[in-house]
Amino acid sequence: MDIPAISDNEETRIASLRALNILDTPCEERFDRITRFASQLFDVPIALLSLVERETLCFKSSIGPNICDTSRAVSLCGHAILGSGIMIVPDARIDARFEDNPLVLGDPYIRFYAGCPLFAKDGSAIGTLCLIDQRPRILSAIDLDVFHDLALLAEREILQAEPNILDEKSNTCNRKGFLLLAEKGLNLCARRDIPASLVFIELENVNDAGVDLGDEESDRILLQFSESLKIDLEHSALVARIGVDQFVVLLIGVSTVGAELAVTKFKAAIESLHIRENWQHRLPFNYGVAEFKASKHSTVDKLVTDADIAMYDNKKQKRYAARKELI
Repeated sequence: MDIPAISDNEETRIASLRALNILDTPCEERFDRITRFASQLFDVPIALLSLVERETLCFKSSIGPNICDTSRAVSLCGHAILGSGIMIVPDARIDARFEDNPLVLGDPYIRFYAGCPLFAKDGSAIGTLCLIDQRPRILSAIDLDVFHDLALLAEREILQAEPNILDEKSNTCNRKGFLLLAEKGLNLCARRDIPASLVFIELENVNDAGVDLGDEESDRILLQFSESLKIDLEHSALVARIGVDQFVVLLIGVSTVGAELAVTKFKAAIESLHIRENWQHRLPFNYGVAEFKASKHSTVDKLVTDADIAMYDNKKQKRYAARKELI
């Protein structure tokens, strides 16, 4: 097993990393947004945002394994930070550097690894965004371009003093973060001919129902609704709050029919959540679905607009049906 070499600028690198004041701090949703999206977009069970300390790796975000740190000596990320580009290991079992590595021979049984270095402002490599699979893999040039773009977003977020892509009230992406991430995802879908759909959700009659999205109880309900979107809406790769009462959800690998079915199941999950959590107010919602077409949706905003129009049409039909029942 090859132990990662120590970089020539190790002391400067460590100083730059520690100056960011993000070591030994809790995981943050703004980073989990990126790793979770990367995991689903590239269909890998493990995605990590690692920070390489002197002897250990600290995971600022970890999708997959329930670990907080590991030894730098056995890490693949320790090797990845020595280069300037993405390090690819298609099958670690037949790579002389890693074939007898304990992380290859044992849990998590690494086979495929892709790690893109993340850099501080002075150019020091401080960590990686990495993808790990338990089966051999290769990434195309298109995949690598999108993965590099996601790493740049993660790097930019690390260097921000305040969260830049997170809506803190709902713990989802804000509109800016959604547009940035969705653009990368849809670019990959277009190039690889992967279906994708967008669900536009508008909470119904929020103020009329007595729900003030500023009081403590309603904020709790809003947060639970948002978490349910991430967990219970099948195929949801990216969730964002783009207005006071508006959400969008990007579904990867799903056509309109699949998206409609996913929303139907989600409605049942929300009703169960309402009963289980004893919400004071229900949160009925209207929704619309738009299927991504590369020839039509040259920007993410255009896809959002089409889903918004579909939502508005559904709302009109719902109101018409309600009036008809009263006659």
